Amino acid sequence: MIMAPEILVLPGSYDALSAKIIQQTGFQAVTMGGYPASATLLGRPDVNLLSLTEMVDHARRIAEAVDIPLLVDGDTGHGNVTNVIRTVREFEKAGVAGIFIEDQVSPKRCGHMEGKQVIPANEMVAKIKSAVDARVDQDLVIMARTDSRAIFGLDDAIERGNRYREAGADIIFVEAPVEEKELRRIAIEINAPTLVNMVEGGKTPDYTVKEFEEMGFAVAAFPLSTIYASAWAIKGLMAELYQSGTTRGYADRLIDFNEFNRLVGLEDVRETEKRYYQSIVDRPSH
Repeated sequence: MIMAPEILVLPGSYDALSAKIIQQTGFQAVTMGGYPASATLLGRPDVNLLSLTEMVDHARRIAEAVDIPLLVDGDTGHGNVTNVIRTVREFEKAGVAGIFIEDQVSPKRCGHMEGKQVIPANEMVAKIKSAVDARVDQDLVIMARTDSRAIFGLDDAIERGNRYREAGADIIFVEAPVEEKELRRIAIEINAPTLVNMVEGGKTPDYTVKEFEEMGFAVAAFPLSTIYASAWAIKGLMAELYQSGTTRGYADRLIDFNEFNRLVGLEDVRETEKRYYQSIVDRPSH
């Protein structure tokens, strides 16, 4: 999918239900980052509060809920090269199709926040090599992310991207470019498939998927769209209930009981129950 001529669109899921909706809409793959995971599990910002095991458990539930590939956020690898090895192995056992590791100093923060710092490029190269060696399935995608653009400038970020590719990363992600000229340079000057990250209200300009494809990107991620939409909808619904004492005025913006049951697969569950219990009923007793 990454190497296909058409750009791969990666909507972001924040839980198993949002991932199901993404798959049912028709998307070929899904991603899950630390930002929506922190908001969902803790109600807190993306400042590296979640542990490796919490992230792996969350990813496992999402991976089990869908049949499309899941790319997950490995943060900084949760430590040094030894931690990176465990991070890759735990996520791979959880059923993910890809993982990305970034070169921020720990504790990291959202890539579109201020005050980031990055580790030396040589240290990140070692982390990538350990990640590549740790995977059991060679189809497990290892993506390297650099946040260097905000600290040392775009030239350094592009140089890091190419070094990370040489270290074995399958795809390169330069976080938070701020204008079209930078986006085009990333896609052209990094000798690897590249990902662009579209955060609504973030630092990167808002372009369409086709425009990102024309620039040369292999993947376009929209990691926070679903959680922003959900938060907006819930705020509106709760305001309606609080002010009027009923949700009737919001009914045209709610999925109904039967449709929701179809969404989460209740009919399949009932069919499975029927098949197994029927076999018991049909079996002669002795």
